[in-house]
Amino acid sequence: MNEKKTFYLTTPIYYPSGNLHVGHTFCTVASDALSRYKRLEGYDVHFLTGTDEHGQKIERVATEHGLEPKEYVDDIVVGIKKLWDIMEISYDDFIRTTEPRHTEVIQKIFTKLYEQGDIYKDRYKGWYCSPCESFWLERQLVDGKCPDCGRPVEMAEEESYFFKLSKYADILIKHIEDNPDFIQPVSRKNEMLNNFLLPGLDDLAVSRTSFKWGIPVPFDPDHVVYVWIDALSNYITALGYMSDDESMFKKYWPADVHMVGKEIVRFHTIIWPIMLLALGVPLPKKVFGHGWVIFGGDKMSKSKGNIVDPVVLADRYSADALRYFLLREMPLESDTQFSTQLLITRINSDLANDLGNLLSRTVAMVEKYFGGTLPTPSTDMPEDIELKELAEATHKSATEAMDALKPNEALAAIFKLVGASNKYIDITMPWTLVNDETQKERLGTVLYNLAECLRMVSVLITPFMPKTGPKMQQQLGIEGSQDILTYESLFEFGKILPGTKVAKGEALFPRLDVAKELEALESLDKKDAKKEPEEVEEPKMEQITIDEFQKLDLRVGTVIAAENLKRSDKLLKLTVKIGDETRTILSGIRKWYNSEDMVGKNVVVVCNLKPAKICGEISEGMLLAASDKKDELLSLVTLDKTDIVNGWKVR
Repeated sequence: MNEKKTFYLTTPIYYPSGNLHVGHTFCTVASDALSRYKRLEGYDVHFLTGTDEHGQKIERVATEHGLEPKEYVDDIVVGIKKLWDIMEISYDDFIRTTEPRHTEVIQKIFTKLYEQGDIYKDRYKGWYCSPCESFWLERQLVDGKCPDCGRPVEMAEEESYFFKLSKYADILIKHIEDNPDFIQPVSRKNEMLNNFLLPGLDDLAVSRTSFKWGIPVPFDPDHVVYVWIDALSNYITALGYMSDDESMFKKYWPADVHMVGKEIVRFHTIIWPIMLLALGVPLPKKVFGHGWVIFGGDKMSKSKGNIVDPVVLADRYSADALRYFLLREMPLESDTQFSTQLLITRINSDLANDLGNLLSRTVAMVEKYFGGTLPTPSTDMPEDIELKELAEATHKSATEAMDALKPNEALAAIFKLVGASNKYIDITMPWTLVNDETQKERLGTVLYNLAECLRMVSVLITPFMPKTGPKMQQQLGIEGSQDILTYESLFEFGKILPGTKVAKGEALFPRLDVAKELEALESLDKKDAKKEPEEVEEPKMEQITIDEFQKLDLRVGTVIAAENLKRSDKLLKLTVKIGDETRTILSGIRKWYNSEDMVGKNVVVVCNLKPAKICGEISEGMLLAASDKKDELLSLVTLDKTDIVNGWKVR
């Protein structure tokens, strides 16, 4: 017997800073659907997820709660695993970076890289974002803040070990160019090349001395291994790399897909591959950077107060309904708005009306007209042939979509068969055939064909909706018939046996009252909402003299052109006329201003600000704006008189 093909899929290991929201759930549900689909195809699948549990932020939060860091993360990990159980996540391994199997290998990896000269000791000084655990150069900041999360950064200086990223940059660039599928989608690949690799890499700080909650550097215990060597290596430590038993590593590595959020693509496509190159380990076959779930116009984030609790939604509508909505509505490659109203509408239209009603009608008619026993089909009519051809082709369309990491298109293909089956009922009108005794065979053929289409749908839909497929099979009377529930059983129409006893059960998805559901969710949200944090008094700014203020060169500028910067979700690229000169200014105001609204505005520009390279573009100045304390509202400083001349000095 031939050995099964292997398939190794990973999600990011999540940072245990609190409850996971729908955005995290989206990534893991998509990975789970892909894993389940590959198992259906016959692959030997290994699906890894877990938690990244070290770092300064965890240490700080644990201290605030009066707990040891390990105690703090232990409690949160229980909640994460509970959510994955609720969402039917079929992971094969859950790794925690505090486990001995991980920590021991990290120390071996660090030592190996040090001994071969790829890690060296120096001092680090630069900007640090604590929430992202990322170091940034001055030129990489956006309006003085972290370019990833937009939060304030702090100056950090300490002794550190550095990893020689620059040594392997050219090798990685060649690998990316020679393997066009390595970074997907293509927009992420272009961003990594143009914004990071081609401009040149700086060596990376990979140890810290300012906190202790981490894996000690074995030959220098004053240092702990910093997040990137620690967390990223989980993909191979979980397989037993550098352990006494490397059999799983040899079996499953290299990974077929690393599924990650687009905000951490840089770490997974630059730092991680270079670490592997230095270790002499093959690179993963593909890193896919999925888009964000957007709620209220911004990335879903607990710190921004715009999370949606998946536990509440799964409890109210079922995990299968939530899984279906996330996978059908949200293409992996792009950002997508989340809406509870759209969720409820999808449940009603796709799951209650189309799928649920198709099953209910079919089983009810078999019970009513044939005593619950599936009849034997007879001669095909043109509409029968058309339906059969679509049914036999559906698995091909779904598989092609899943291979391309497009579960939304796979579900669209499956529901095309659902829609065609409902249309088939309208065309054949079985309720009229029953009144003509000569049409009894025709009625039997119609109902058999509907039941067979439902069988095929039940098999294909199970990776996406693990409980719905079996429920359908139970009503169709084929729950234990494993030979007709395989992937191969989808190749040919007609596998369900005539004489099978069907039994109508509860509705798969009861129809919902949209207005009542929205009201109920709003009520739950208000009930469960936490108190707003008390306003923290802003620190008083240091006073300056009039001479110091006059060092600022503030001038009136007129925006003569504006466009969205393609490599950023936050920046507008503005062409500003200031007297006799024209400048390019990048401004992080895209959340509040459209490019077309900016043309013609008279704005105030800081003209003697040192030029900065942002996302591959040179920005020559900064616009003045006012914002609230939470940066939720922002308004540009503009001049309302029409006779203002650009270039005038602002005093």
